[in-house]
Amino acid sequence: MTLLNLRHLHVFNVVATTGGVRRSSDTLLRASSAVARSVAALEHSLATQLFERKGRGMLPTAAGEAVRLRVERIEAELREVRDDALRLRDRNGKPVGSLDALFNERRLQAAALLAETHHMPSVARLMEVSPSAVSQALSMLEGILGQALFFRTAHGMLPTDAGRRWTERFGRALAELRHIPEDIAALDGVVQGTVTVGALPLARSQLLPKAMTRVLARHPRLQIRSLESPYEELAAGLMSGRIDFIVGALRAFSSDTFDMRPLVADSAALIARAGHPLASRKKLSLRDLDGYPWVLSRAGTPLRDSIEQFFRDSRWPAPRPAVETGDLALLRGLLVGSEMLTVISAHQLQHEIATGQLTTLPFAMRGMERRIGLMQRKGAHLSPGASALQEAIEAVATGMD
Repeated sequence: MTLLNLRHLHVFNVVATTGGVRRSSDTLLRASSAVARSVAALEHSLATQLFERKGRGMLPTAAGEAVRLRVERIEAELREVRDDALRLRDRNGKPVGSLDALFNERRLQAAALLAETHHMPSVARLMEVSPSAVSQALSMLEGILGQALFFRTAHGMLPTDAGRRWTERFGRALAELRHIPEDIAALDGVVQGTVTVGALPLARSQLLPKAMTRVLARHPRLQIRSLESPYEELAAGLMSGRIDFIVGALRAFSSDTFDMRPLVADSAALIARAGHPLASRKKLSLRDLDGYPWVLSRAGTPLRDSIEQFFRDSRWPAPRPAVETGDLALLRGLLVGSEMLTVISAHQLQHEIATGQLTTLPFAMRGMERRIGLMQRKGAHLSPGASALQEAIEAVATGMD
């Protein structure tokens, strides 16, 4: 995807603020003709008019206001980076360039991608440039900010402390940049672009597939990317703007970083194959479970922690799993073909339960209730496509609750 030119966007924003090309030229220290060319180039890139040209000045159109909102957010992210660099300058004395110098989308992209991949040749391939061009872009950024952004290790190029903070902000600025054409298309009633959603296990079997089907039927030009990774990786992607939002089991802790919106209640159950020796019992006790092998989620996951807490509260030894896995297909295969037991949301195995392959056992597991919901970064301004998918998720959840 070709990114919009950040310098053109900065010029546009100054014109919108000052109300005219001539007035903005003094602020930008550029000739009026150059300012006018930048605005015209941006309008050509977006195939829309951003200003109404009137005798009293230039007023943003509806499209112009949509662009301005994104540009203000981009400039706020980059201003925070420069302010942070100025604070560090007080310690090392290295010069820091102007805010204008950061308005280069390719340099920001190179730094954000390297923070993700840790491998400069991979960044070069993704950007379709030479590794030397990537190296030069990073050197320019480091010169502007007066700090090294990365250091070389046996595990690749890793961000410094400052580099980690700044590339996260670069990622968010680039996300705002990508959303601009989508915002303008939405003004004409067209929802398009790519939505990237972090999918945690509890949302993958029913909630998210149904919502995706619903939103794509309504907005066929939309594309959805689903990322299935551990929560910590998805949270990092949410902070850097690579992920629009996460859907799944909400974490118990409150956060100053994320907004969490609960949608539907869920409870874990004891599950086994339909012909399991315990399946014919009307009620089970903890002692009845002794001697059977277990397949459980990996240690340290919220579900596993809840299971172990349940057994502690019951004053009974927690089961030692024969198999630990986070893979639902492997879990299904093990349960169907053996006498293994597991504790998991019945929603995740609904098809196998409905078809009679698996069954929930009559064993009460108090305290295993969880809430499934949406998580997004505080202050995030979602794209029209991401908002549409969230609305579909909420509608599906209403039917499940």
